[in-house]
Amino acid sequence: MVFNKVLINSIVMRNVFVFIILFHVFLAKSQDTITVVHYNLLNYGNITSYCTTVNNNINEKDGYIKTIIDYLKPDIFTVNELGKSQSVHQHLLDQVLNTEGVDYYRKADFLKIADSYLVNMLYYNSEKLQLHSHVIAQSLIRDVDVYKLYYKSDDLAAGDTAFIICVVSHLKAGNDDEALRTSMAQNTMEFLDNYDDDNNYLMMGDFNLYSHLEGAYQAYLNYENANLRFNDPVDQYGNWHNNSYYSDYHTQSTHTSSNGCASTGGMDDRFDFILISNSIKDGTKDVHYIEDSYWAVGQDGQHFNQALNSSPTNTSVPEDVLNALYNNSDHLPVIMKLYTDKTLGIDELKTDLISQISLINPTKNNLNLNMQLKNQGTARLEIFNVYGHLLMTRKLHLHMGENHISESIVFLQPGMFIVRITDQQSNAVSLKLIKN
Repeated sequence: MVFNKVLINSIVMRNVFVFIILFHVFLAKSQDTITVVHYNLLNYGNITSYCTTVNNNINEKDGYIKTIIDYLKPDIFTVNELGKSQSVHQHLLDQVLNTEGVDYYRKADFLKIADSYLVNMLYYNSEKLQLHSHVIAQSLIRDVDVYKLYYKSDDLAAGDTAFIICVVSHLKAGNDDEALRTSMAQNTMEFLDNYDDDNNYLMMGDFNLYSHLEGAYQAYLNYENANLRFNDPVDQYGNWHNNSYYSDYHTQSTHTSSNGCASTGGMDDRFDFILISNSIKDGTKDVHYIEDSYWAVGQDGQHFNQALNSSPTNTSVPEDVLNALYNNSDHLPVIMKLYTDKTLGIDELKTDLISQISLINPTKNNLNLNMQLKNQGTARLEIFNVYGHLLMTRKLHLHMGENHISESIVFLQPGMFIVRITDQQSNAVSLKLIKN
């Protein structure tokens, strides 16, 4: 009897182990990570009386940026303070991004309305993403660019994709220019309200903000259209300027002494941001923010009002990356990661009974399935946790044509689960379920 219990327990544990392996294989095959980086390049390719070919040489900057790019490997790379010449934009693509065997980066087309010698640009990994369109939201002081990308999902040919809209801003700098920053932000939000108010948005750039109470920041976070409200991924609200409490999030300045080009003052301002829309925060449109992935690259929290490379030794990045961050710009890049499904949900299963099935993710209180049947019949619905334990089973009575199934899952704790549908011929498919 003892032997039988041991044997049974062994079989159960082996099945659980196999299920966990298959579950993670399923996730690995179905998910893709998108790395997003925004960076103020500090007068890249733009010569001024203070940023010259000597103290801000483009060829030297190429090497620094290449080191940073090789370390971060962004799929979306947006920049501020790029010279307005299109040859400069192409130079960054050809001499920095697509070098040493890399050939998949592409850049957006160039548009310009504002009379500014510094512009924005977007570069992207063409193996994962494609540029859909590029428009300008507003042109007060500087252009705010709206880049709409779509994800190259495995079922793109069937019409399934997810959009990511990058809104790149470089708001007016200066303690006395809050009103101009507010106008630029409000103009942008009003444009987006008439552009595509319910999609996956990233609001990114050098905002030059000193506090979360500034009008520009409030325009982003509390816009009257709830579909267009943005979120700070790290939930850090307050007076960021010269406040050591926010030393983990400061992005400027990497210098305390200047070569004439870089600003000084040490790390004491949070100027650079990537904000996320509600749809990315909640994952309602197939693109999800990966928790705790947001970081001001090179920020170790130990250099408040100091240079990035001063004592104590900054070990948050490799030494060559730290050197590149210090020498290239007075700003730090900010990074975050998103994930999306390689297959976004159409035609998940085809059998003699079922022609289509899709599951709505994420969800809260109800499991919602859409199924298209060739004939009427029955199927079995099961929900498992990641350890392979069966948590719920239902027999489904289905009619020919479109079926909408809604089952209460209020008893489930937030997390990730597997939904298995088995038809009358014992054909089964496993779908990922995310409960918020």
